[in-house]
Amino acid sequence: MLRLLSIEYHKIRYNTASRVLTFIYFGLLTSIALIAAIKFDIGPVKFHLAEQGIFNFPYIWHFNTFVASIFKFFLLLVIVSMVANEYSYKTLKQNLIDGLSKKEFLLSKFYTVLVLALISTVFVFVTSLILGLVYSDFNEPAIIFSDLSYLVAFFVKLVGFFSFGLFLGMLIKRSAFAVGAMIVWAIIEGITKGMLYWQFRNVEGSTQAAVDQVMQFFPLEAMSNLIKEPVTRLGAVKTVANQIGEHITKDYSVSLLSIVIVLAWTAIFMLLSYRLLKKRDL
Repeated sequence: MLRLLSIEYHKIRYNTASRVLTFIYFGLLTSIALIAAIKFDIGPVKFHLAEQGIFNFPYIWHFNTFVASIFKFFLLLVIVSMVANEYSYKTLKQNLIDGLSKKEFLLSKFYTVLVLALISTVFVFVTSLILGLVYSDFNEPAIIFSDLSYLVAFFVKLVGFFSFGLFLGMLIKRSAFAVGAMIVWAIIEGITKGMLYWQFRNVEGSTQAAVDQVMQFFPLEAMSNLIKEPVTRLGAVKTVANQIGEHITKDYSVSLLSIVIVLAWTAIFMLLSYRLLKKRDL
């Protein structure tokens, strides 16, 4: 495993674009801390975002993992270009000539996906812990370390998303087109969701629930379901909603079913990537 990771590390290290994208990604993760500095002073109205409870334990685990997952696109570019470059620069063929098996080649990519996801998760954990210790109103250990399931969901989400990108990179062999294919697939899921809303519009009960039951098995939707939006969970938002007659009863917990679905898709993407690699004439 270390030998395979070492090979990938040197490929990323000496690729300028990959280095730049990786630095941008972790720079954006660090920028979450800048949210604490957002203040609005408009006459008598003074608004400090950090004082609204977004950095309170355990809510911070939910909020920060949700925001951090938005930036995953930058690492996706690294993963996709890492695969595409193997074909463009003929390094894949050279690695196989040097004795690396196709299985080891694919494993080296997947290990890189796991390491990048793990480093990202640890980075978000440390950043969130520091912000929470500085701004949270609750510092009891039992509260601090509750809801860490969001970090598990964040890790699984990154692994699934990057595995999807790895498969598309293997399939299309061009980074720009692979990223484009990811966007097209997201559009397809969006159109499908809209069509289901139309199909189930006359179903007794909740149309939303009926659509969710179907859409939860789609890869990108399943990844999205791992960490639901945290804004409506804030006390201030619920108070405003109650004042206008709306009652928010959303379940924000991490679903074990969503984790299983994403892990299943991850296995499918890797299996398909391996089959492509075995059958393709290099």
